[in-house]
Amino acid sequence: MAKHHSTLGLATTRFADAFAVVENRQPVQPVTLVRPHAARRAARFFVEKFPGRTLYAVKANPSPDLLQILWDSGVTHYDVASIGEVRLVARTLPQATLCFMHPVKAEEAIAEAYFTHGVRTFSLDTIEELEKIVRATNAADDLTLCVRIRVSSDLSKLSLASKFGAGPGETKDLLFAARQAADSLGICFHVGSQAMSPDAYAQAMERVRMAIVEAAVTVDVVDVGGGFPSAYPGMEPPALERYFETIHRAFESLPISYSAELWAEPGRALCAEYSSLIVRVEKRRGEELYINDGAYGALFDAAHVGWRFPVALLREPESRARDMGFSFYGPTCDDLDHMAGPFDLPADIQAGDYIEVGMLGAYGCAMRTAFNGFGADEAIVVGDEPMASLYTGEDRESDNANVFRLGARG
Repeated sequence: MAKHHSTLGLATTRFADAFAVVENRQPVQPVTLVRPHAARRAARFFVEKFPGRTLYAVKANPSPDLLQILWDSGVTHYDVASIGEVRLVARTLPQATLCFMHPVKAEEAIAEAYFTHGVRTFSLDTIEELEKIVRATNAADDLTLCVRIRVSSDLSKLSLASKFGAGPGETKDLLFAARQAADSLGICFHVGSQAMSPDAYAQAMERVRMAIVEAAVTVDVVDVGGGFPSAYPGMEPPALERYFETIHRAFESLPISYSAELWAEPGRALCAEYSSLIVRVEKRRGEELYINDGAYGALFDAAHVGWRFPVALLREPESRARDMGFSFYGPTCDDLDHMAGPFDLPADIQAGDYIEVGMLGAYGCAMRTAFNGFGADEAIVVGDEPMASLYTGEDRESDNANVFRLGARG
């Protein structure tokens, strides 16, 4: 039975779970399911347990409803990467602190961020970008400037090591120059997306230590960036507390002042569990399922980087068929609209069946397009748990706190 729900702009009704949506709506288009309680839980976890300040990386999911949930749960600082994100968060959360953490920015964007939206924190990885920031802010004396250094992404599923970051031979002069222009000087880095070991941060913090010693500057902020993982099939990371402990130990050993601040920029870890997607099977061809969302919709990562999201068949009575691996084709005319998987589903799945694809809160809605006229969908609030979670339950029998609900489900 659906209950009226009016606290979110996303939806006016609330259902118990994905199957209740299918049973009541029989949707023709894809439907996004949102779980505000999951986002609140993740935010509180970081706010209460990370040994520093949490900045939400808006690029992971820019939903205004999600931004409000995170704010209400104690996240007060936001990592914005474009003037569009600056405007969005400033409009949605006027009291939030915005940090412009893209290392390459238009001078006009810097000026608008500083003079119109009150942004005082900027990242950079070159002398040219430093000069740009100084010009655009009229040599302001209240800047927090975070020098991004290049670190390894070897322990992460998606590399972010090639595009940004000052190399070992560039950091000394850049840190020294930034120190002269900054009210507060920071060092930041990004270990890559979906870091599968806390050692990724230990190795990066060693690079931070070397950079500080070489430049002999006083550092006020150490920002460990993003990379905090979520749970997916075949990617079950250690408990997040282990990441926090590793980061805290490394931070405490750095040659920095007692008053220096520790920051982090979680994106995926705060929003992956927030939403999932209901899709309908339009055709089956052997081990290939044609579904009504895909590479140009919420399943960009499944297509282009081979991400395996958890899936469940939404059918009652529950299928008794064995599971087998399927690949998906999305609805567009493009052959690239293909998700290799494998996605394990009951072998008797057929056209007209519905599937829930889980853990799409991170980057799913952010990557959507309207290519080929597809992609319109509805968003509905549901009250059940996400398909996997790093936040449910404090007593862990192993390093993983992940509970998957895979395959057939009644």
